[in-house]
Amino acid sequence: MNRITQLFGATLVATALCGAAQAQATEKQRELRVFNWADYMLPSVPKEFQEKSGIQLTWDVFDTNEALEAKLLTGNSGYDLVVPTNTFLDTEIRAGVFQKLDKSQLPNWKHLDPALLELMTANDPGNEHAVPYMYGTVLIGFNPEKVKAALGEDAPVNSWDLIFKEENAAKLAKCGVTMLDSPGEILPIALHYLGLDPSSSKREDYDKATELLLKIRPHVRYFHSAKYMNDIANGNICVAIGYSGSFYQFANRAKEAGNGVVVDWRLPKEGAPLWFDSFAIPASAQNVDEAHEFLNNLLDPSVVAPISTFLGYPSPNKDAMPLVSAEIRDNSDLTPTAEAQKTLYVLKPLPLKTERIRTRAWTRIKSGT
Repeated sequence: MNRITQLFGATLVATALCGAAQAQATEKQRELRVFNWADYMLPSVPKEFQEKSGIQLTWDVFDTNEALEAKLLTGNSGYDLVVPTNTFLDTEIRAGVFQKLDKSQLPNWKHLDPALLELMTANDPGNEHAVPYMYGTVLIGFNPEKVKAALGEDAPVNSWDLIFKEENAAKLAKCGVTMLDSPGEILPIALHYLGLDPSSSKREDYDKATELLLKIRPHVRYFHSAKYMNDIANGNICVAIGYSGSFYQFANRAKEAGNGVVVDWRLPKEGAPLWFDSFAIPASAQNVDEAHEFLNNLLDPSVVAPISTFLGYPSPNKDAMPLVSAEIRDNSDLTPTAEAQKTLYVLKPLPLKTERIRTRAWTRIKSGT
């Protein structure tokens, strides 16, 4: 769930891979096709893997879980590796869209944190189908100067009240409020804020969450799962509900640009969803050995630690975390403390009937009707 803009992220990786490919053309080229979130990889890693392995990489990107799922459910995605979020993983496993991992080809599996692997079994029983990549939360990113101007010194930046209280959202609307285009993340946050089960199956609970979100809908500039990153770094918006590491990344982008924009973020005191993104091999994959080779390389602590530092997300790789920047490792809004973890919740897969209820609710919310 992560998530540079789609175009920028795709260009970085594609440019790097193109140069590497020209340097290693062979008569019979091994291939690997990857479908990953926009901006969700340190560009040098695919390039170095391609140079080292001789495997030609094709790297495409998406910006919502729904877009990935639509591709997978066709039965022939055209990719050898994809990166679903845990809340979609369970349903997709049951739909038969993924192969089981061959762990004999993954000796670096030993570096993964057993406690996090255990949490993942809620969505991937037995850890049979997915290699965990990054984890994080959905939280609040904001421009301190603009929020202060709109709401004063005591703006509740560490609470969902900042957005979900209509009077706050109305004042922030002038500088720009945005949300992820993701019913599977925004609606559970609203449910939890209302004191309800974030994985509820009750229609009446979704009615209450819809009512809450419709009240603030006139003050939400747009719903998008990637656009907010550049916009907050450029000062075009002042508050966003987004992925924890994306605010870290684009705070750095703003600093590098020297545009005077400051980006900050907070893990709300009421709690937030904890998510995992993992690499998985579609059932229709044509280059399965190459997929395992890439995954084993990714499980090397020296490979994944710089990715974690670049993205601003903690890694499920226990032996990589000591190598990750202290700015991430020691930042409790990015790597939650044991105390903060008590307020977090892992979302569970919903019955199909409830998914339909949630989809209809999201359509209403986005349209404002």
